[in-house]
Amino acid sequence: MFYYVDVSGATLQPDSFEELAMPLFDQLYNFAHWLTQNREEAEDLVQETYAKALKGFSSFRLGTNFRAWMYRILRNTFLTSRTGLKVTMTVPLDLEEDGTEIAVERDTPETLLFARSNSDLLQRAIDELPVHFREILLLCEVEEMSYQEIAETLSVPIGTVMSRLSRARKTLRERLRPQLQEEAGAAAMARETNHGL
Repeated sequence: MFYYVDVSGATLQPDSFEELAMPLFDQLYNFAHWLTQNREEAEDLVQETYAKALKGFSSFRLGTNFRAWMYRILRNTFLTSRTGLKVTMTVPLDLEEDGTEIAVERDTPETLLFARSNSDLLQRAIDELPVHFREILLLCEVEEMSYQEIAETLSVPIGTVMSRLSRARKTLRERLRPQLQEEAGAAAMARETNHGL
């Protein structure tokens, strides 16, 4: 459950912190949930983020990217939490990319079922990624941040953003490929069985 946090000594100017921060609430919660993979921890993380942001709002330079600033506070808060420290201890393995893609027919009942089951498969595969890959995929693909915004949020150079994003996508592809090939084979067998009847 969320509670309004009053930080003593913080005076809000009209149309300032609340106007900037409140529209970001759902996005920040979604990002927090992806990072923590736990509803209660995500709620706590967002609440702590808003408390820290409100307290430090006087240090925010108006005219700079407020969304990136809020995401950076949330991310840093997560990384220093017990859950974040445990998750970031994982060392990623760089996998070789062979560039093969899986061709799938479109708009058949089998492919529609295949796509539906793949969304669950994709969700699980993203959840299993190391946090630095998961967060960059989410910021780029879900939050639709530009490379510059992601660089500001993560406090890394744009080149690092591009490199991590490429490795995250490659890792995700490598994790999904065996399951997708297996399901594509099963769908092909089902089609052959149905045509034989």
